[in-house]
Amino acid sequence: MRETALTSLGSARAAWIRLRTRYPRLRWIERWGISVASILSGLGTLFIFRRGLEYFPWFVGYLLLLWLAGVLFAQTRQALAARDGRVLWRVVDYTIQTLLHGLLLFLLPIYYASTTLLSRNVWFLVLLVAAVILTTVDPWYRAVRRWVRSLELTLVAFSLFASLNVAFPLIGLRSTWALLLSGFGSLMALTPVLRRGPEVPWRAAALRAGLSGLIVAACLWWVRDWIPPAPLSLVRGTFAESVARLEPIQPVRMISSQELRSWGRLTAFTSVAAPAGLQEPISHVWEKDGRVVARMPLAVLRGGRPGGFRSYSWKQDLGADPAGVWRVEVRTVSDQLVGRIRLTVTP
Repeated sequence: MRETALTSLGSARAAWIRLRTRYPRLRWIERWGISVASILSGLGTLFIFRRGLEYFPWFVGYLLLLWLAGVLFAQTRQALAARDGRVLWRVVDYTIQTLLHGLLLFLLPIYYASTTLLSRNVWFLVLLVAAVILTTVDPWYRAVRRWVRSLELTLVAFSLFASLNVAFPLIGLRSTWALLLSGFGSLMALTPVLRRGPEVPWRAAALRAGLSGLIVAACLWWVRDWIPPAPLSLVRGTFAESVARLEPIQPVRMISSQELRSWGRLTAFTSVAAPAGLQEPISHVWEKDGRVVARMPLAVLRGGRPGGFRSYSWKQDLGADPAGVWRVEVRTVSDQLVGRIRLTVTP
């Protein structure tokens, strides 16, 4: 049956070569066809998942499909290489590339919402955007893959980590554990790939993947401030005179020192979106001119609330001279940045 499939694909390839030779303008399809298909499939993914995390079961199914394609096809490649199955090999490569592109494109708006611009965690978003572009443009993908042999495996591991980091909080796991388990799980999922042939037993491959996963988890904890706390996101935030019925009273972005003194205190109001079932301790970190002046724990965030989980903190001791730039950062218990608000106090 496999020989028949290879023969059919070989005949189809020969027919395409004859057609391409006869009509040279069709050569752009061979070079850019996959890129165009990736863009169309990516737009389709955004259209289907336009309501985001409400399609969580589909998202999990897509993630499992990527794992099967990326991990199980790795062994298929070895068999195809031995049989010179060049056509099937390319089909496998394009399948993995398309699945990677669709998954990364689905994750992009989720991480964009969780990213605080002009902060460290924007670099993770930049990395995600680069991966989306790379998997979209087929000539670039093939060129980089020839230069970096482990590119595909790295992208699969990165996609698995980014996906699990979103999926775990959706089932109620706190961001601290989600981050560590995502790093560990993304490496453990590559166990079949690390088992290259019968000379490497499953136990050795699992041990290698487990040790690598522990190292990755430790590194992620060290750089956790560089990773957006997806799917948490700051949907609303402001400084105000006070808060009544969980709504800010007289919100401001700039205020004079004299008016601020007449208030007697300064209130920071924030609203954080989170999936239903998630309970996450969060804090307000108050800063003045880049220096931390207070850290105030808030009520435990409870996800699934329309408009986000609203909370606030206030500060009465504003110093002898409150003039300057005040900032309040919303941070998780693991010190990941959810978002920040800013206020300028003029002399």
